[in-house]
Amino acid sequence: MTTLADFSAASLAGKDTDLSAHVGSVVLVVNTASKCGLTPQYEGLQDLHERYVDQGLAVLGFPCDQFMHQEPGTDAEISEFCQVNYGVTFPMFSKVEVNGEGAHPLYRWLTGEHTAPDGTAIDGGDIEWNFGKFLLDRAGRVLRRYSPQTEPAALTADIEAALAGEQLPA
Repeated sequence: MTTLADFSAASLAGKDTDLSAHVGSVVLVVNTASKCGLTPQYEGLQDLHERYVDQGLAVLGFPCDQFMHQEPGTDAEISEFCQVNYGVTFPMFSKVEVNGEGAHPLYRWLTGEHTAPDGTAIDGGDIEWNFGKFLLDRAGRVLRRYSPQTEPAALTADIEAALAGEQLPA
């Protein structure tokens, strides 16, 4: 079975990072952009990170420029933007594609069809826009997929359930 542990990605600093380092944590994977109407979600993602990091949550940001060229910056510019404007301290990765033939392998896997541990089907398919979100359990399996419009604060109950090893609320 494929899990988060099977992937790696380059950090914004250019360092190849084995994502297996996050197995054991509940992980929220988000494709991000700096010039999007949803960019203020960085604030909510940082709030989730600060609130739950000590309980085992890892927020992972993957900048993407596939949606109306809303992430045109270099990795250094993205890093500076995130730190200066939103105080981002959670791991951010080098720009990736999330859809199509050039999609990063992690996103090819995330956008496939999954079955949550409780047997619930999780629809696959292309990422609709910036700030699409995936919640993964401590074993690196997909628990739930959220639309870009879902505000980070709306994930609190699901994150708390996942951190406690409980079934996600309906």
